[in-house]
Amino acid sequence: MAAAVRHLLRRRLSTAAAAASAPAPTPGSILNPSSPSTPLSSLQKTRLAISLLKSSPPPPPDQILSICRAAALSPTVHIDRVALSLAASKLSSSPDTLRDLASTVLTTRHAPHAIVLFGQAGLLPDAISTFQSNLSTRSLNALIFACIVAGNHTEAARIFQTFPDAHGVKPNTETFNTIIKSFAESGTTRSFYSVFDEMCKKGLEPNATTFTTALAGFYKEERFDDVEKVIELMKKHGCGETLQVYNARVQSLCKLSRSGEAKALVDEMVKKGTKPSGVTYNHLVYGFCKQGDLEEAKQLYKEMGMKRIVGDHKFYNMFIHFLCRGGDFDTALEVYNEIIPKNWVPSFSTMKMLVNGLAGSSKIDEAKGIIEKMKEKFPDNCDGWKEVEAALPQ
Repeated sequence: MAAAVRHLLRRRLSTAAAAASAPAPTPGSILNPSSPSTPLSSLQKTRLAISLLKSSPPPPPDQILSICRAAALSPTVHIDRVALSLAASKLSSSPDTLRDLASTVLTTRHAPHAIVLFGQAGLLPDAISTFQSNLSTRSLNALIFACIVAGNHTEAARIFQTFPDAHGVKPNTETFNTIIKSFAESGTTRSFYSVFDEMCKKGLEPNATTFTTALAGFYKEERFDDVEKVIELMKKHGCGETLQVYNARVQSLCKLSRSGEAKALVDEMVKKGTKPSGVTYNHLVYGFCKQGDLEEAKQLYKEMGMKRIVGDHKFYNMFIHFLCRGGDFDTALEVYNEIIPKNWVPSFSTMKMLVNGLAGSSKIDEAKGIIEKMKEKFPDNCDGWKEVEAALPQ
């Protein structure tokens, strides 16, 4: 028995050593099945596909199609949808290739995803055609959203008003929420009230998204009387001032550079018994950074640490970016050291800013340490980091 265990342990150690010594995967290995690299996971394939799609100059249309096929992208996976959206945006001038992508990568049950991809490429006739071949409420909602991402809010309104009856498709709460989003993004949030009345007459229950979308629109247009009206409507319909609603309001105020008011709103929220989340702090820190108040932003970041609230990778990239832009490279380095062990995916441009800032502050060793860590954790950017390192003062 002991001999068998020792044999199994030796096999596992041997396998682990082989994996550690295997060459790091490169973007090209997605399209090269004979590559000697260790087989890639689905997540690795998607990340490398995104790397290829973001390359400069961008790959030609047929290569984009090959990348998506080789990575076996699925619209049921979030990061795969990100890759598909990126591909669609690159194929706006190659509609035939995008149609091939939609027909080969997306099955009939993925029709709503195909509709949105056509919208992202500005091909609304194709989006409408796909809807007409796959009639459903989900497809209707996707079509209105496709108009939004295409920036054609007039078409979104026309489809909302005429397609349900013309095609026998029954709208749901999401349908109304999507057209309210169109109003909010096009500066016509005042149309919310009539659509909201229609929604209620149809017996559809508004939800938190209904109200937060309208609130964001009215804040954006600085129609603060309407903000109060929506809050009263929200209470009347039993939605209450939930964390989701508070976060939407905090975000809107921060976008208007009214971060002090946003912080006061959070203080009010806490007094009423609702605890802030990482999203809440994300909005507040961004708002104060945007207004140039790094001291307040740093204090909020300390609060996050004391409350053990963790941000996402976008939050840390944003915070380090603003710290570097404000010349506070020491704090930026502290934040970097805190989060680099936690599977954080940094932005190359943000890390380059930090490295150059440290080098300019005579902290060459720290700058080189970051470069080595970046090359180790993210070998795809190894060449870029070599260029940055070569430009450092010797």
